[in-house]
Amino acid sequence: MTGPDLALGLTVLAMLGLRGAGLLLGGALRPDHPVIAWAASVSVATLAAFVVLALVAPSGLLATVPWAARLAGVVAGAIGWQLSRGAMLPALGAGFAGLLLAWWIAP
Repeated sequence: MTGPDLALGLTVLAMLGLRGAGLLLGGALRPDHPVIAWAASVSVATLAAFVVLALVAPSGLLATVPWAARLAGVVAGAIGWQLSRGAMLPALGAGFAGLLLAWWIAP
């Protein structure tokens, strides 16, 4: 087993353990408990960091997408999220449509 494979395997195991602990803890606490609010805030902040990283410094296939198209996708997704009152699927669809439209208009 190579170093990257071992690192990936250990990361998967750690995340599964944390997820299991979260399920046990989350089932025992009220939805308005401060620990649950903190965990929700951390997960939103982590997602926001990944979105910004993908927008500003993409890697792999995403690096071939023009910056303007990536920005248009994020803006369209945010607008879709606002218009759908926080529903994730319409926001993802709007973001993807915005990205494709911007990429098609200005290749």
